[in-house]
Amino acid sequence: MAAANSPVTGEAYGVRRVCAAWGMPRSSFYAARKVSAAPTPGRRRGPRPVVDDAGLLAAIRRDLDRSPFSGEGHRKVWARLRALDGLRVGRDRVLRLMRENALLSPHRGPQRPVNDHDGRITTDAPGVMWGTDAAVIPTVEDGNVALFVVVEHWNAEALGWHVAEKADRFAAAQALDLAVHNACGAVRADAARGLLLRHDHGSAFMSDHVQNQIAFLGMTPSFAFVRQPETNGVAERFIRTLKEQVVWGRIFRNAEEVRVAVRAFVARYNEHWLLEKNAYRSPAQTRREWFAALAPIRAAA
Repeated sequence: MAAANSPVTGEAYGVRRVCAAWGMPRSSFYAARKVSAAPTPGRRRGPRPVVDDAGLLAAIRRDLDRSPFSGEGHRKVWARLRALDGLRVGRDRVLRLMRENALLSPHRGPQRPVNDHDGRITTDAPGVMWGTDAAVIPTVEDGNVALFVVVEHWNAEALGWHVAEKADRFAAAQALDLAVHNACGAVRADAARGLLLRHDHGSAFMSDHVQNQIAFLGMTPSFAFVRQPETNGVAERFIRTLKEQVVWGRIFRNAEEVRVAVRAFVARYNEHWLLEKNAYRSPAQTRREWFAALAPIRAAA
């Protein structure tokens, strides 16, 4: 209105005249005009980021290409960009770019609804609880073969595993013996005294053979809750990761091919797989740093 011309004088009305006619101070007019001035469309407010979206997307693609794993989530990509490339970018921004460019894992489904289990199954130190479970892997010549694993609850490290053509009590005990040998140095009486072994109510784990072996090693069974597999979630999660990386989308000829694939994956997983609960460190790195921190304390004692 202030910029409009008067039909009588042909001149603009002006801000002073219009505000006087409306009974409004000129300061309110200028304040309202300042608020209504919108920022330039499409321009990000605030300081410019260190790297733009195109550069960050290229860095994300390079990180996915150099990783020995497939189907990793945005948290691990974000952690490696910070640790290896020195890119200090926001995690939500990495998630947005990976989602917009279809770089997120296709295996990840929607989150499960909350259930009534609120127990904590991770531990604050190693050697407190291990988890064991079994999985079935199909092959062409040997049919379904069984994979038994033993995983440390503290840092999710794969301690023992065994692939067998028959999912029986002997195969379950073999995986446990390998875990004790790797973690305790030898399979002998009371070698793992004080350790809890979390397992479900499967026939192989509930057999006298396995339960007697658990007692011989000095361990105590810790039973997962019936119909709540999440209480054995550490072993369950490791098996899911293994299937995502080396089983799904691949056809194995026989049990020996499965053994070769599992052996290679366990070594790669323990040394390089990043876990959020380990502060984005691998299980092996977490263990090394733990015992390195304890070395001065033990020397002083």
